[in-house]
Amino acid sequence: MHAPLTHALRQAVAACGADDTLPGAEPPEEILLEQPRDRSHGDLATNLALQLARPLKRSPRQIAEQIVAHLTTPPGVGEVTIAGPGFLNFRLTPAYWWARLAAIHDAGEGFGRTAGGRGRVLIEFVSANPTGPMHIGHGRGAVVGDVLARLLEATGYSVDREYYVNDAGNQIRTLARSIWIRLRQLCGEAVELPEGCYPGDYVREMARGWRDEHGDAMATAAEDEALALLGPYGVAVMLAQIRGDLDRLAIRFDRWFSEADLVASGAVPARLAELEAAGHLSRDEGGAKVIATTRHGDDKDRVVVKTNGDLTYFATDIAYHADKLVRGYDRLINIWGADHHGYVARVKAALAMLGGDPERLEVLLVQMVNLLRDGEPVKMSKRAGAFVTLAEVVDEVGADATRFFFLQRRADAMLDFDLELAKRESNDNPVYYVQYAHARVCSLYRLAKERGYALPGDNPPVARLTEPDELDLIQRLEGFSAMVRGAAEAGEPHRVVHYLTDLAAATHAYYYKHRILGDDHELATARLYLMETVRQVVANGLALLGVGAPDRM
Repeated sequence: MHAPLTHALRQAVAACGADDTLPGAEPPEEILLEQPRDRSHGDLATNLALQLARPLKRSPRQIAEQIVAHLTTPPGVGEVTIAGPGFLNFRLTPAYWWARLAAIHDAGEGFGRTAGGRGRVLIEFVSANPTGPMHIGHGRGAVVGDVLARLLEATGYSVDREYYVNDAGNQIRTLARSIWIRLRQLCGEAVELPEGCYPGDYVREMARGWRDEHGDAMATAAEDEALALLGPYGVAVMLAQIRGDLDRLAIRFDRWFSEADLVASGAVPARLAELEAAGHLSRDEGGAKVIATTRHGDDKDRVVVKTNGDLTYFATDIAYHADKLVRGYDRLINIWGADHHGYVARVKAALAMLGGDPERLEVLLVQMVNLLRDGEPVKMSKRAGAFVTLAEVVDEVGADATRFFFLQRRADAMLDFDLELAKRESNDNPVYYVQYAHARVCSLYRLAKERGYALPGDNPPVARLTEPDELDLIQRLEGFSAMVRGAAEAGEPHRVVHYLTDLAAATHAYYYKHRILGDDHELATARLYLMETVRQVVANGLALLGVGAPDRM
Protein backbone atom coordinates (compact mmCIF):
# COMPACT_ATOMS: atom_id res chain seq x y z
CA MET A 1 0.00 0.00 0.00
CA HIS A 2 2.91 2.40 0.59
CA ALA A 3 3.67 2.94 -3.10
CA PRO A 4 0.10 3.57 -4.40
CA LEU A 5 -0.82 5.72 -1.41
CA THR A 6 2.36 7.79 -1.70
CA HIS A 7 1.60 8.31 -5.40
CA ALA A 8 -1.96 9.39 -4.60
CA LEU A 9 -0.72 11.89 -2.01
CA ARG A 10 1.76 13.36 -4.49
CA GLN A 11 -1.03 13.83 -7.01
CA ALA A 12 -3.25 15.45 -4.39
CA VAL A 13 -0.57 17.98 -3.37
CA ALA A 14 0.17 18.77 -7.01
CA ALA A 15 -3.56 19.28 -7.64
CA CYS A 16 -3.74 21.70 -4.69
CA GLY A 17 -0.95 23.73 -6.25
CA ALA A 18 -2.42 23.58 -9.76
CA ASP A 19 -5.82 25.00 -8.79
CA ASP A 20 -4.33 27.52 -6.31
CA THR A 21 -6.13 25.96 -3.37
CA LEU A 22 -2.66 25.86 -1.86
CA PRO A 23 -0.62 28.26 -4.04
CA GLY A 24 2.89 27.01 -4.67
CA ALA A 25 2.23 23.56 -3.23
CA GLU A 26 4.62 20.90 -4.49
CA PRO A 27 5.01 17.38 -3.14
CA PRO A 28 8.21 16.93 -1.10
CA GLU A 29 10.95 14.61 -2.27
CA GLU A 30 10.01 12.02 0.37
CA ILE A 31 6.59 11.26 1.83
CA LEU A 32 6.85 9.20 4.98
CA LEU A 33 4.13 6.66 5.74
CA GLU A 34 4.32 4.92 9.10
CA GLN A 35 2.22 2.70 11.28
CA PRO A 36 0.70 4.76 14.13
CA ARG A 37 1.80 3.75 17.61
CA ASP A 38 -1.84 3.74 18.66
CA ARG A 39 -3.59 1.21 16.40
CA SER A 40 -6.93 2.94 17.01
CA HIS A 41 -5.69 5.83 14.86
CA GLY A 42 -5.57 3.66 11.77
CA ASP A 43 -3.18 1.50 9.80
CA LEU A 44 -0.95 4.12 8.20
CA ALA A 45 -0.21 7.78 8.92
CA THR A 46 1.77 10.62 7.36
CA ASN A 47 3.02 14.00 8.56
CA LEU A 48 2.89 15.38 5.01
CA ALA A 49 0.78 18.41 6.01
CA LEU A 50 3.26 19.31 8.74
CA GLN A 51 6.11 19.09 6.22
CA LEU A 52 4.34 21.59 3.94
CA ALA A 53 3.29 24.03 6.68
CA ARG A 54 6.44 26.17 6.68
CA PRO A 55 6.94 26.59 2.90
CA LEU A 56 3.22 27.24 2.34
CA LYS A 57 2.83 29.48 5.44
CA ARG A 58 -0.41 27.73 6.37
CA SER A 59 -1.53 25.73 9.37
CA PRO A 60 -0.93 21.98 8.96
CA ARG A 61 -4.60 21.26 9.56
CA GLN A 62 -5.71 23.59 6.73
CA ILE A 63 -3.23 21.89 4.43
CA ALA A 64 -4.41 18.44 5.52
CA GLU A 65 -8.04 19.36 4.78
CA GLN A 66 -7.16 20.43 1.23
CA ILE A 67 -5.06 17.32 0.60
CA VAL A 68 -7.98 15.13 1.67
CA ALA A 69 -10.35 17.13 -0.57
CA HIS A 70 -8.10 16.49 -3.58
CA LEU A 71 -7.15 12.92 -2.71
CA THR A 72 -8.24 9.97 -4.82
CA THR A 73 -7.58 7.04 -2.54
CA PRO A 74 -6.24 3.84 -4.08
CA PRO A 75 -8.21 0.60 -3.71
CA GLY A 76 -7.88 -0.80 -0.23
CA VAL A 77 -8.08 2.50 1.64
CA GLY A 78 -11.36 2.62 3.52
CA GLU A 79 -11.18 5.77 5.62
CA VAL A 80 -9.07 8.93 5.81
CA THR A 81 -9.07 11.10 8.94
CA ILE A 82 -7.18 14.14 10.19
CA ALA A 83 -5.77 13.91 13.69
CA GLY A 84 -4.07 16.34 16.05
CA PRO A 85 -2.32 19.28 14.39
CA GLY A 86 -2.68 17.78 10.93
CA PHE A 87 -1.63 14.15 10.72
CA LEU A 88 -3.35 12.15 7.98
CA ASN A 89 -4.46 8.71 9.15
CA PHE A 90 -5.56 5.93 6.82
CA ARG A 91 -7.56 2.87 7.70
CA LEU A 92 -7.36 0.01 5.23
CA THR A 93 -10.29 -2.22 4.37
CA PRO A 94 -10.67 -5.79 5.62
CA ALA A 95 -10.59 -6.93 1.99
CA TYR A 96 -7.14 -5.38 1.63
CA TRP A 97 -5.86 -7.34 4.63
CA TRP A 98 -7.45 -10.58 3.41
CA ALA A 99 -5.59 -10.17 0.12
CA ARG A 100 -2.35 -9.51 1.96
CA LEU A 101 -2.87 -12.61 4.09
CA ALA A 102 -3.21 -14.73 0.96
CA ALA A 103 -0.08 -13.18 -0.56
CA ILE A 104 1.95 -13.84 2.59
CA HIS A 105 0.68 -17.42 2.79
CA ASP A 106 1.48 -18.07 -0.86
CA ALA A 107 5.00 -16.66 -0.51
CA GLY A 108 5.72 -19.28 2.17
CA GLU A 109 9.39 -19.60 3.07
CA GLY A 110 10.21 -16.80 0.63
CA PHE A 111 8.16 -14.19 2.47
CA GLY A 112 10.45 -11.46 3.76
CA ARG A 113 13.19 -12.22 1.24
CA THR A 114 14.30 -9.98 -1.62
CA ALA A 115 15.73 -10.92 -5.00
CA GLY A 116 19.52 -10.73 -5.36
CA GLY A 117 21.67 -8.23 -7.20
CA ARG A 118 22.20 -5.57 -4.51
CA GLY A 119 25.96 -5.97 -4.42
CA ARG A 120 28.73 -7.89 -2.64
CA VAL A 121 29.42 -7.66 1.08
CA LEU A 122 32.37 -8.97 3.08
CA ILE A 123 31.55 -9.34 6.75
CA GLU A 124 34.43 -10.08 9.11
CA PHE A 125 33.43 -11.20 12.58
CA VAL A 126 34.56 -13.12 15.66
CA SER A 127 38.31 -13.07 14.75
CA ALA A 128 39.13 -14.12 18.32
CA ASN A 129 42.84 -14.67 18.93
CA PRO A 130 43.64 -18.42 18.79
CA THR A 131 45.32 -18.22 22.18
CA GLY A 132 42.48 -19.46 24.36
CA PRO A 133 38.87 -20.67 24.37
CA MET A 134 36.12 -18.43 23.06
CA HIS A 135 34.28 -16.56 25.80
CA ILE A 136 30.69 -15.36 25.82
CA GLY A 137 31.70 -11.95 24.47
CA HIS A 138 33.14 -13.67 21.40
CA GLY A 139 29.95 -15.70 21.20
CA ARG A 140 27.75 -12.64 21.12
CA GLY A 141 29.82 -11.12 18.33
CA ALA A 142 29.67 -14.43 16.46
CA VAL A 143 25.89 -14.62 16.60
CA VAL A 144 25.42 -10.92 15.77
CA GLY A 145 27.70 -11.28 12.74
CA ASP A 146 26.08 -14.48 11.55
CA VAL A 147 22.53 -13.13 11.79
CA LEU A 148 23.50 -9.86 10.13
CA ALA A 149 24.97 -11.92 7.27
CA ARG A 150 21.69 -13.87 7.03
CA LEU A 151 19.71 -10.63 6.98
CA LEU A 152 21.88 -9.14 4.24
CA GLU A 153 21.46 -12.29 2.16
CA ALA A 154 17.70 -12.18 2.73
CA THR A 155 17.61 -8.62 1.38
CA GLY A 156 19.47 -9.41 -1.83
CA TYR A 157 23.18 -9.08 -1.07
CA SER A 158 25.85 -11.62 -1.94
CA VAL A 159 27.67 -12.13 1.36
CA ASP A 160 31.06 -13.62 2.19
CA ARG A 161 31.89 -14.40 5.83
CA GLU A 162 35.50 -14.09 6.96
CA TYR A 163 37.41 -14.90 10.14
CA TYR A 164 40.74 -13.06 10.51
CA VAL A 165 43.10 -15.44 12.32
CA ASN A 166 45.63 -13.53 14.42
CA ASP A 167 48.23 -16.31 14.19
CA ALA A 168 51.32 -14.11 14.16
CA GLY A 169 52.98 -11.79 16.62
CA ASN A 170 53.73 -11.66 20.32
CA GLN A 171 50.49 -13.28 21.51
CA ILE A 172 51.40 -16.50 19.66
CA ARG A 173 54.87 -16.47 21.15
CA THR A 174 53.27 -16.01 24.58
CA LEU A 175 50.97 -18.98 23.94
CA ALA A 176 53.96 -21.12 22.91
CA ARG A 177 55.89 -20.12 26.03
CA SER A 178 52.86 -20.91 28.22
CA ILE A 179 52.60 -24.42 26.73
CA TRP A 180 56.37 -24.93 27.10
CA ILE A 181 56.33 -23.97 30.78
CA ARG A 182 53.41 -26.33 31.47
CA LEU A 183 55.19 -29.11 29.56
CA ARG A 184 58.29 -28.63 31.68
CA GLN A 185 56.15 -28.76 34.82
CA LEU A 186 54.56 -32.03 33.65
CA CYS A 187 58.06 -33.44 33.24
CA GLY A 188 58.88 -32.62 36.86
CA GLU A 189 60.77 -29.35 36.52
CA ALA A 190 60.11 -26.81 39.29
CA VAL A 191 59.43 -23.78 37.12
CA GLU A 192 56.86 -21.05 37.65
CA LEU A 193 54.56 -19.69 34.98
CA PRO A 194 55.91 -16.19 34.17
CA GLU A 195 53.69 -13.15 34.49
CA GLY A 196 51.86 -12.43 31.25
CA CYS A 197 51.53 -16.08 30.23
CA TYR A 198 48.14 -17.77 29.85
CA PRO A 199 47.13 -19.45 33.14
CA GLY A 200 44.05 -21.47 32.17
CA ASP A 201 43.80 -25.24 32.49
CA TYR A 202 43.42 -25.45 28.70
CA VAL A 203 47.17 -24.71 28.43
CA ARG A 204 47.92 -27.72 30.63
CA GLU A 205 45.65 -29.80 28.38
CA MET A 206 47.62 -28.71 25.31
CA ALA A 207 50.89 -29.52 27.07
CA ARG A 208 49.56 -33.01 27.91
CA GLY A 209 48.44 -33.45 24.33
CA TRP A 210 51.88 -32.56 23.02
CA ARG A 211 53.54 -34.89 25.53
CA ASP A 212 51.20 -37.78 24.67
CA GLU A 213 52.00 -37.40 20.97
CA HIS A 214 55.66 -36.35 20.99
CA GLY A 215 57.09 -37.30 24.37
CA ASP A 216 59.24 -35.25 26.76
CA ALA A 217 62.06 -34.12 24.49
CA MET A 218 60.68 -30.62 23.94
CA ALA A 219 60.80 -29.93 27.69
CA THR A 220 64.60 -29.80 27.55
CA ALA A 221 64.94 -28.16 24.13
CA ALA A 222 66.30 -24.65 23.62
CA GLU A 223 63.64 -21.99 24.06
CA ASP A 224 63.65 -20.73 20.46
CA GLU A 225 63.38 -24.28 19.12
CA ALA A 226 60.53 -25.09 21.52
CA LEU A 227 58.57 -21.94 20.78
CA ALA A 228 58.95 -22.37 17.01
CA LEU A 229 57.17 -25.74 17.26
CA LEU A 230 54.75 -25.15 20.11
CA GLY A 231 53.36 -21.89 18.65
CA PRO A 232 51.87 -23.47 15.49
CA TYR A 233 50.78 -26.49 17.54
CA GLY A 234 48.92 -24.32 20.03
CA VAL A 235 47.26 -22.30 17.24
CA ALA A 236 46.12 -25.49 15.50
CA VAL A 237 44.63 -26.87 18.72
CA MET A 238 42.83 -23.63 19.58
CA LEU A 239 41.51 -23.11 16.04
CA ALA A 240 40.09 -26.63 16.05
CA GLN A 241 38.33 -25.83 19.31
CA ILE A 242 37.07 -22.48 18.01
CA ARG A 243 35.75 -24.12 14.85
CA GLY A 244 33.98 -26.71 16.98
CA ASP A 245 32.37 -24.06 19.18
CA LEU A 246 31.15 -22.15 16.12
CA ASP A 247 29.89 -25.32 14.44
CA ARG A 248 27.70 -26.00 17.47
CA LEU A 249 26.08 -22.60 16.90
CA ALA A 250 25.70 -23.29 13.14
CA ILE A 251 28.11 -20.46 12.31
CA ARG A 252 30.22 -20.95 9.20
CA PHE A 253 32.87 -18.94 7.40
CA ASP A 254 33.73 -18.79 3.73
CA ARG A 255 37.35 -17.95 4.49
CA TRP A 256 39.74 -18.16 7.42
CA PHE A 257 42.25 -15.41 6.61
CA SER A 258 45.67 -16.02 8.19
CA GLU A 259 47.67 -13.10 9.52
CA ALA A 260 50.79 -15.27 9.36
CA ASP A 261 50.20 -15.85 5.63
CA LEU A 262 49.66 -12.11 5.12
CA VAL A 263 52.98 -11.33 6.82
CA ALA A 264 54.82 -14.07 4.92
CA SER A 265 53.51 -12.70 1.60
CA GLY A 266 55.35 -9.40 2.12
CA ALA A 267 52.10 -7.45 1.90
CA VAL A 268 52.75 -5.48 5.08
CA PRO A 269 56.03 -3.79 4.08
CA ALA A 270 54.64 -3.32 0.58
CA ARG A 271 51.65 -1.35 1.86
CA LEU A 272 53.85 0.67 4.21
CA ALA A 273 56.20 1.47 1.35
CA GLU A 274 53.23 2.65 -0.68
CA LEU A 275 52.13 4.93 2.16
CA GLU A 276 55.68 6.22 2.66
CA ALA A 277 56.06 7.03 -1.03
CA ALA A 278 52.84 9.04 -0.85
CA GLY A 279 54.22 11.06 2.07
CA HIS A 280 52.00 9.58 4.79
CA LEU A 281 54.81 8.08 6.91
CA SER A 282 57.44 9.86 8.94
CA ARG A 283 59.82 9.08 11.83
CA ASP A 284 59.23 10.34 15.34
CA GLU A 285 61.93 11.50 17.74
CA GLY A 286 62.66 7.95 18.84
CA GLY A 287 63.07 6.66 15.29
CA ALA A 288 59.74 4.82 15.02
CA LYS A 289 57.76 5.10 11.79
CA VAL A 290 54.44 6.90 12.24
CA ILE A 291 51.46 7.17 9.90
CA ALA A 292 49.69 10.54 9.78
CA THR A 293 46.16 9.31 10.51
CA THR A 294 45.25 12.72 12.00
CA ARG A 295 44.98 13.99 8.43
CA HIS A 296 41.81 11.91 8.14
CA GLY A 297 40.14 12.42 11.50
CA ASP A 298 42.11 10.27 13.95
CA ASP A 299 42.94 11.86 17.31
CA LYS A 300 46.67 11.15 16.98
CA ASP A 301 49.18 9.71 14.52
CA ARG A 302 49.94 5.99 14.93
CA VAL A 303 53.14 3.99 15.08
CA VAL A 304 53.44 1.28 12.43
CA VAL A 305 57.11 0.31 12.82
CA LYS A 306 58.68 0.38 16.28
CA THR A 307 62.17 1.73 16.97
CA ASN A 308 63.52 -1.85 16.99
CA GLY A 309 62.05 -2.49 13.54
CA ASP A 310 59.12 -4.65 14.70
CA LEU A 311 55.76 -4.10 13.05
CA THR A 312 52.81 -3.04 15.17
CA TYR A 313 49.44 -4.78 15.02
CA PHE A 314 48.11 -1.72 13.23
CA ALA A 315 50.62 -2.21 10.42
CA THR A 316 49.29 -5.69 9.67
CA ASP A 317 45.71 -4.43 9.99
CA ILE A 318 46.45 -1.82 7.33
CA ALA A 319 47.68 -4.51 4.94
CA TYR A 320 44.70 -6.73 5.76
CA HIS A 321 42.16 -4.02 5.04
CA ALA A 322 44.03 -3.03 1.89
CA ASP A 323 43.62 -6.64 0.78
CA LYS A 324 39.89 -6.37 1.44
CA LEU A 325 39.67 -3.25 -0.72
CA VAL A 326 41.16 -4.88 -3.81
CA ARG A 327 38.80 -7.84 -3.64
CA GLY A 328 36.00 -5.77 -5.14
CA TYR A 329 33.35 -5.74 -2.41
CA ASP A 330 30.74 -2.97 -2.34
CA ARG A 331 30.57 -3.00 1.45
CA LEU A 332 33.06 -4.06 4.11
CA ILE A 333 31.53 -4.79 7.51
CA ASN A 334 33.59 -5.50 10.64
CA ILE A 335 32.06 -6.82 13.86
CA TRP A 336 34.38 -5.74 16.67
CA GLY A 337 34.28 -5.72 20.44
CA ALA A 338 33.35 -2.40 22.06
CA ASP A 339 36.94 -2.02 23.31
CA HIS A 340 37.96 -1.40 19.68
CA HIS A 341 36.01 1.86 19.51
CA GLY A 342 39.15 3.95 19.16
CA TYR A 343 40.41 1.73 16.36
CA VAL A 344 37.73 2.69 13.85
CA ALA A 345 39.03 6.14 12.92
CA ARG A 346 42.61 4.99 12.37
CA VAL A 347 41.62 2.12 10.07
CA LYS A 348 39.35 4.37 8.03
CA ALA A 349 42.18 6.93 7.82
CA ALA A 350 44.58 4.28 6.51
CA LEU A 351 42.06 3.19 3.87
CA ALA A 352 41.71 6.79 2.70
CA MET A 353 45.50 7.15 2.43
CA LEU A 354 45.63 3.99 0.32
CA GLY A 355 43.17 5.54 -2.11
CA GLY A 356 40.09 3.66 -0.93
CA ASP A 357 36.74 5.02 0.15
CA PRO A 358 36.66 4.85 3.96
CA GLU A 359 32.86 4.89 3.84
CA ARG A 360 32.95 1.39 2.39
CA LEU A 361 34.07 0.20 5.82
CA GLU A 362 31.25 -0.15 8.35
CA VAL A 363 32.06 -1.16 11.92
CA LEU A 364 29.51 -2.62 14.32
CA LEU A 365 30.69 -2.61 17.93
CA VAL A 366 29.45 -5.36 20.24
CA GLN A 367 29.30 -4.88 23.99
CA MET A 368 30.18 -7.49 26.58
CA VAL A 369 27.80 -9.91 28.29
CA ASN A 370 27.04 -10.16 32.01
CA LEU A 371 26.49 -13.85 32.70
CA LEU A 372 24.00 -14.47 35.52
CA ARG A 373 22.35 -17.36 37.30
CA ASP A 374 19.01 -16.36 38.80
CA GLY A 375 20.20 -12.77 38.82
CA GLU A 376 23.58 -13.44 40.44
CA PRO A 377 26.93 -13.16 38.60
CA VAL A 378 28.40 -16.49 37.48
CA LYS A 379 31.83 -17.42 38.80
CA MET A 380 34.71 -17.53 36.36
CA SER A 381 35.69 -20.76 34.62
CA LYS A 382 38.53 -22.80 36.08
CA ARG A 383 39.36 -24.13 32.65
CA ALA A 384 39.65 -20.72 30.97
CA GLY A 385 41.25 -19.04 33.95
CA ALA A 386 39.57 -15.65 33.60
CA PHE A 387 36.13 -16.05 32.04
CA VAL A 388 33.26 -18.41 31.28
CA THR A 389 33.73 -20.12 27.95
CA LEU A 390 31.18 -20.08 25.16
CA ALA A 391 31.22 -23.87 25.11
CA GLU A 392 30.15 -23.99 28.77
CA VAL A 393 27.15 -21.78 28.04
CA VAL A 394 26.07 -23.83 25.01
CA ASP A 395 26.51 -27.04 27.01
CA GLU A 396 24.13 -25.74 29.66
CA VAL A 397 21.37 -23.95 27.73
CA GLY A 398 21.69 -25.24 24.15
CA ALA A 399 22.43 -23.51 20.85
CA ASP A 400 18.92 -22.09 20.26
CA ALA A 401 18.70 -20.29 23.59
CA THR A 402 22.30 -19.09 23.30
CA ARG A 403 21.70 -17.52 19.90
CA PHE A 404 18.34 -16.00 20.84
CA PHE A 405 19.54 -14.54 24.15
CA PHE A 406 22.59 -12.92 22.53
CA LEU A 407 20.22 -10.95 20.28
CA GLN A 408 17.79 -9.59 22.83
CA ARG A 409 19.35 -6.13 22.90
CA ARG A 410 21.18 -3.83 20.50
CA ALA A 411 24.70 -5.05 19.88
CA ASP A 412 26.22 -1.88 21.34
CA ALA A 413 24.32 -2.25 24.63
CA MET A 414 25.44 -4.37 27.57
CA LEU A 415 23.53 -7.64 27.82
CA ASP A 416 22.48 -9.66 30.87
CA PHE A 417 22.33 -13.39 30.06
CA ASP A 418 20.62 -15.43 32.79
CA LEU A 419 21.41 -19.13 32.43
CA GLU A 420 18.46 -20.30 34.54
CA LEU A 421 15.99 -18.18 32.57
CA ALA A 422 17.40 -19.53 29.29
CA LYS A 423 16.64 -23.10 30.43
CA ARG A 424 13.17 -22.41 31.81
CA GLU A 425 10.21 -23.92 29.95
CA SER A 426 7.80 -21.08 30.63
CA ASN A 427 6.54 -17.88 29.09
CA ASP A 428 9.22 -15.99 31.00
CA ASN A 429 11.81 -17.50 28.67
CA PRO A 430 11.59 -15.49 25.40
CA VAL A 431 12.98 -18.19 23.11
CA TYR A 432 10.62 -20.79 24.58
CA TYR A 433 7.74 -18.31 24.20
CA VAL A 434 8.45 -17.76 20.49
CA GLN A 435 9.14 -21.40 19.67
CA TYR A 436 5.97 -22.42 21.50
CA ALA A 437 3.93 -20.16 19.20
CA HIS A 438 5.21 -22.24 16.28
CA ALA A 439 4.65 -25.56 18.05
CA ARG A 440 1.17 -24.50 19.17
CA VAL A 441 0.00 -23.97 15.58
CA CYS A 442 1.47 -27.34 14.58
CA SER A 443 -0.43 -28.95 17.45
CA LEU A 444 -3.59 -27.13 16.40
CA TYR A 445 -3.32 -28.57 12.88
CA ARG A 446 -2.84 -32.08 14.21
CA LEU A 447 -5.91 -31.66 16.42
CA ALA A 448 -7.95 -30.30 13.50
CA LYS A 449 -7.09 -33.39 11.42
CA GLU A 450 -8.04 -35.70 14.28
CA ARG A 451 -11.42 -33.99 14.69
CA GLY A 452 -12.21 -33.94 11.01
CA TYR A 453 -12.10 -30.20 10.33
CA ALA A 454 -11.64 -29.12 6.73
CA LEU A 455 -8.10 -27.83 6.39
CA PRO A 456 -7.57 -24.70 4.26
CA GLY A 457 -7.39 -25.34 0.52
CA ASP A 458 -6.91 -23.08 -2.48
CA ASN A 459 -9.80 -20.76 -1.63
CA PRO A 460 -10.00 -20.45 2.15
CA PRO A 461 -12.95 -18.39 3.48
CA VAL A 462 -10.77 -15.46 4.60
CA ALA A 463 -13.77 -13.09 4.54
CA ARG A 464 -14.83 -14.71 7.81
CA LEU A 465 -11.80 -13.10 9.50
CA THR A 466 -13.47 -9.92 10.74
CA GLU A 467 -12.41 -9.71 14.37
CA PRO A 468 -10.08 -6.77 15.17
CA ASP A 469 -7.59 -9.24 16.64
CA GLU A 470 -7.52 -11.14 13.34
CA LEU A 471 -6.92 -8.04 11.24
CA ASP A 472 -4.28 -6.96 13.74
CA LEU A 473 -2.46 -10.28 13.35
CA ILE A 474 -2.47 -9.93 9.57
CA GLN A 475 -1.06 -6.43 9.87
CA ARG A 476 1.71 -7.72 12.12
CA LEU A 477 2.54 -10.39 9.54
CA GLU A 478 2.64 -7.78 6.79
CA GLY A 479 5.27 -5.83 8.75
CA PHE A 480 7.76 -8.70 8.65
CA SER A 481 9.31 -7.76 5.29
CA ALA A 482 9.86 -4.13 6.27
CA MET A 483 11.36 -5.25 9.57
CA VAL A 484 13.83 -7.54 7.79
CA ARG A 485 14.92 -4.76 5.42
CA GLY A 486 15.28 -2.27 8.24
CA ALA A 487 17.25 -4.68 10.43
CA ALA A 488 19.64 -5.47 7.57
CA GLU A 489 20.29 -1.87 6.58
CA ALA A 490 20.66 -0.61 10.15
CA GLY A 491 22.84 -3.56 11.21
CA GLU A 492 20.41 -4.36 14.03
CA PRO A 493 19.67 -8.10 14.22
CA HIS A 494 17.92 -7.64 17.56
CA ARG A 495 14.92 -6.25 15.67
CA VAL A 496 14.09 -9.78 14.54
CA VAL A 497 13.93 -11.01 18.14
CA HIS A 498 11.70 -8.11 19.15
CA TYR A 499 9.39 -8.66 16.18
CA LEU A 500 9.03 -12.38 16.90
CA THR A 501 8.41 -11.78 20.60
CA ASP A 502 5.62 -9.33 19.82
CA LEU A 503 4.11 -11.63 17.18
CA ALA A 504 4.23 -14.58 19.58
CA ALA A 505 2.49 -12.50 22.27
CA ALA A 506 -0.30 -11.53 19.86
CA THR A 507 -0.61 -15.14 18.69
CA HIS A 508 -0.88 -16.60 22.18
CA ALA A 509 -3.38 -13.90 23.18
CA TYR A 510 -5.53 -14.63 20.12
CA TYR A 511 -5.42 -18.37 20.82
CA TYR A 512 -6.71 -17.90 24.36
CA LYS A 513 -9.33 -15.30 23.45
CA HIS A 514 -10.90 -16.96 20.41
CA ARG A 515 -12.07 -20.51 19.95
CA ILE A 516 -10.34 -21.61 16.78
CA LEU A 517 -11.80 -25.10 16.42
CA GLY A 518 -15.40 -24.23 17.22
CA ASP A 519 -18.79 -25.37 15.93
CA ASP A 520 -18.61 -23.09 12.89
CA HIS A 521 -16.38 -25.20 10.64
CA GLU A 522 -16.04 -22.56 7.92
CA LEU A 523 -14.80 -20.02 10.46
CA ALA A 524 -12.46 -22.69 11.88
CA THR A 525 -10.99 -23.23 8.41
CA ALA A 526 -10.39 -19.49 8.01
CA ARG A 527 -8.75 -19.28 11.42
CA LEU A 528 -6.55 -22.28 10.70
CA TYR A 529 -5.40 -20.52 7.53
CA LEU A 530 -4.50 -17.44 9.56
CA MET A 531 -2.68 -19.54 12.15
CA GLU A 532 -0.75 -21.45 9.48
CA THR A 533 0.43 -18.14 8.00
CA VAL A 534 1.53 -17.00 11.46
CA ARG A 535 3.43 -20.26 11.86
CA GLN A 536 5.22 -19.73 8.57
CA VAL A 537 6.30 -16.19 9.42
CA VAL A 538 7.52 -17.29 12.86
CA ALA A 539 9.50 -20.05 11.14
CA ASN A 540 10.95 -17.55 8.66
CA GLY A 541 12.03 -15.27 11.48
CA LEU A 542 13.57 -18.08 13.51
CA ALA A 543 15.45 -19.22 10.40
CA LEU A 544 17.01 -15.75 10.12
CA LEU A 545 18.13 -16.11 13.73
CA GLY A 546 19.51 -19.59 13.11
CA VAL A 547 17.11 -20.90 15.75
CA GLY A 548 15.00 -24.05 15.36
CA ALA A 549 11.24 -24.01 14.87
CA PRO A 550 10.00 -27.15 16.69
CA ASP A 551 6.60 -28.64 15.88
CA ARG A 552 6.25 -30.20 19.33
CA MET A 553 7.23 -28.86 22.77
